[in-house]
Amino acid sequence: MFALISSLIIPLMVLGIVLYGIIKKVNVYDVFIEGAKESFEMVLSLFPTFLAMILGVNIFLKSNLLNVLINFIKPVLSFFKIPYQILPMALIRPISGSTSLVFLKNIFENFGPDSILGRLGSVIQGSTDTTFYVLTLYFGCIGIKKIKYSLFAGLFADLIGIVSSIIIVNYLF
Repeated sequence: MFALISSLIIPLMVLGIVLYGIIKKVNVYDVFIEGAKESFEMVLSLFPTFLAMILGVNIFLKSNLLNVLINFIKPVLSFFKIPYQILPMALIRPISGSTSLVFLKNIFENFGPDSILGRLGSVIQGSTDTTFYVLTLYFGCIGIKKIKYSLFAGLFADLIGIVSSIIIVNYLF
């Protein structure tokens, strides 16, 4: 029953929108074409920003800077009994959501999803955001240049999300 509902929901939504447009006497096809043209222009304006973000993430990952940073922070983490294996995901999460999902997948494969690391990675993934991605892509798209306070607020929120995740997961599990 649920499979039938899930396979019909999008076609029924499209049909509902078309019927609503017909009832309101709107030329649905022309409005659709106009919207598609606007979205194409938006994609073209986003492309340079998106390309710069991909380039930055790849340079960060390929430069081995992440491993250097992890080795530098590892003694501090061991002092506070925080597993260092979660650090790559926590550091890359504000930069790239898809890359942090790859790190989370590796944690699942190596330690299991029900391990302390699997649970911690899942909570960090859900309680932080891709701050640099959001600022670069969305702010760049609409031309906002002064992002200093947004960057600080976003990174601070990510830090609070990571620290809270560590505390909560260690307390609950």
